[in-house]
Amino acid sequence: MMAYFVESFWGERNNGFDVLYHNMKHGHLSTKDLADFIRERATIEEAYSKSMTKLAKSASNYTQLGTFAPVWDVFKTSTEKLASCHSDLVRRLQELIKEVHKYGDEQIKTYKKTKEDVSGTLEAVQNIQSITQALQKSKENYSAKCVEQERLKKEGATQREVDKAAVKSKKATDTYKLYVEKYAAVKSVFEQKMTETAQKFQDIEEIHLLHMKEIIESLSNTIKEIHLQIGEVHEEFINNMTNTTVESLIQKFAESKGTGKERPGPIEFEECNKSSAVEGIKPRKRKPFGLSGIMKKEKDTESVECPDTDSVNFPDVDDEGYSIKPEASQDTKENHFYSFSDSDSEDDEPRRFHVEIKPVQSNNSSQYTMPSLDELKVSIGTIVLSPAISVSNFAQMNRNSSSEELTKSKLSAPANEKGNSDLLAWDPLFSSSLESSSASLASSSARPTTPLSVGTIVPPPRPASRPKLSTGKLSGINEIPRPFSPPLTSNSSPPPAAPLAHAESISSISSSASLSAASTPIVGVSCGSSPVRLGNQDTLPVAVALTESVNAYFKGADPTKCIVKITGDMTVSFPSGIIKVFTSNPSPAVLCFRVKNTSKLEQILPNAQLVYSDQSQSDSSTKDFWMNMQAITVYLKKLSEQNPSASYYNVDVLKYQVSSNSIQSTPLNLATYWKCNASTTDVRVDYKYNPESMNVPSMLSNVQVVVPVDGGVTNMQSLPPAKWNTDQTKAYWKISSISEKSENGGSGSLRAKFELSEGPSKPATLAVQFISEGSTLSGVDVELVGTGYRLSLLKKRFATGRYMADC
Repeated sequence: MMAYFVESFWGERNNGFDVLYHNMKHGHLSTKDLADFIRERATIEEAYSKSMTKLAKSASNYTQLGTFAPVWDVFKTSTEKLASCHSDLVRRLQELIKEVHKYGDEQIKTYKKTKEDVSGTLEAVQNIQSITQALQKSKENYSAKCVEQERLKKEGATQREVDKAAVKSKKATDTYKLYVEKYAAVKSVFEQKMTETAQKFQDIEEIHLLHMKEIIESLSNTIKEIHLQIGEVHEEFINNMTNTTVESLIQKFAESKGTGKERPGPIEFEECNKSSAVEGIKPRKRKPFGLSGIMKKEKDTESVECPDTDSVNFPDVDDEGYSIKPEASQDTKENHFYSFSDSDSEDDEPRRFHVEIKPVQSNNSSQYTMPSLDELKVSIGTIVLSPAISVSNFAQMNRNSSSEELTKSKLSAPANEKGNSDLLAWDPLFSSSLESSSASLASSSARPTTPLSVGTIVPPPRPASRPKLSTGKLSGINEIPRPFSPPLTSNSSPPPAAPLAHAESISSISSSASLSAASTPIVGVSCGSSPVRLGNQDTLPVAVALTESVNAYFKGADPTKCIVKITGDMTVSFPSGIIKVFTSNPSPAVLCFRVKNTSKLEQILPNAQLVYSDQSQSDSSTKDFWMNMQAITVYLKKLSEQNPSASYYNVDVLKYQVSSNSIQSTPLNLATYWKCNASTTDVRVDYKYNPESMNVPSMLSNVQVVVPVDGGVTNMQSLPPAKWNTDQTKAYWKISSISEKSENGGSGSLRAKFELSEGPSKPATLAVQFISEGSTLSGVDVELVGTGYRLSLLKKRFATGRYMADC
């Protein structure tokens, strides 16, 4: 191999040694730069892997309806495998970075040893440089003295002057010859030393370059292997899509969503049986009310007829379901069980009702005495519907009725009538406001639903003192609003409030609902397990929580290398009692809300299954949303079934991402410094509170700093005091709070010195956690739009996600 360094670093000024020595030191800088390059590549791959993982999860949220639904599984599987490939590349790159750092440490040791070995060469270089300068000066002096002597001879100077010049010339000649001899000796030593040193430097560079090439080759092979895996994933995706044919998608849909293979049979025309026609047929009337436990819908051909049904005369009913007083009563026979049924046919045949009555059964008798029709009528007026018996389902109407008629049919007798004419207790949406029944309400919810023991064979007669009321008169019914707490007569303790999302608890969703009690009688709506009572004019309370997560990565003390990502989500909390209000109303008021101060948001992702948004809005600072009330009702019912004892149910309605401005967007700025020796490691963490990152500066609470240290720590000295976890080899600092009111305006340092048994340590990435209540980083705000609901509580907070710092 040609000796390039030996032949190329001499020169007139003998600066070759200096160039070669500094070139050797530059090799360590190249190693460090290569480690930084690989680390940046790993960061990019990690971000890409996380994005692919997020994309794979989002594939599960796409609609699973239609024949195309199975294709999303193919996309999800392929995307997850791609994310796994890039994650594996990140892991292997991080291992390669460790190897580069290890080589850099070996370089430093080699440089120290080489510096000692070439110290003789450095001395030779300095000697030849000084001798060369002295030789040049002596040569110039010698030339000047010779010229002076010759000039004096030519000018005819005195002999004394000529002799004097000759002495000086001889002296300069001797000095010049002496330096020439010294230079020859130093030059010989310099050439020998410089030749050996130049070869040593070249050997070091050859080893360095070979090692660097091996690292780069390992890097390229790693990337190549991962790309081959990515290619296999793509090939698998292509094959899966090829195998996912149109025919297979159609077949899967037919198998999973098919409704049956039996086709409808033929129906032939049947002649009307005119012999059953009866003169004086009355028009078809509206179906009366009935209780769910005793009312049964059947066809006439399948109805259960009792013996001697012709001997029973059934009364007619008016448009509201009240009976018209018959002209004469009919006797019924004894020892029969009766059931109520009617026909659903819409023809003009006479209306016939087949009724069975199940009288009250005494405990010590198995026989029944059938009362007369007049006695049954009288008993209707004395029925008392005890509020202690819960009626879970109101009897279903066997006909289509308008909402106005339903409202009319549910209207009770005047509120001052306490007793048998109060029909509000028949409807599970209403409960009696009588003081005598308040104690039994608390215990009734714990008993299963049972039918009333006394039933009616005919609709109840209209009370003489009760006129017909239109739906408009219902709006005048007032209520006494009550908070979400048990009534005073209840012996049970209030159920704990269900926390908002991210383990956030709220005391009461209705804390803001403090209205004065009305003086008029109460007509309330029971809201299930939550003891709230809502009236017709009441607004429904909801609570909202805005929670943001700040993720940051700090690199040394360089603010330009800080990476920040801020995300947030909005959660709406509904009281459990609101579920029954939604289910009892086929068209509940639409819950609309407006998100304000959205100019800092890069992206808003509403819950597509529950929330609608107007994409055509031009105002960049506000966004309007409204809920799919049918979907939210179904979702709340599902949550209620999973946890029926909860007082509140939380629903995630939207997520968003906040635009960030590097380190200026972080509430707590960090900078780390490591000094690693063989026996000790010094760590310093500087932090600074940044109120400008928050919309409203707020205190950072429960601040924790975790620093992992390897190398076999035997002792730790820290200021302020920290705790050392031997099992996890980590140091923990805990700060109760940091704010502008803290010492030095929220700035400070954490210092620690670790004594090692297996040093040196390697600088590691530290993690920080904190939380802040009452403010957000984005400044987003929420308000309800429209009527029907009120915002009882708005909680704001932000906390750390992955908050890390590196040296």
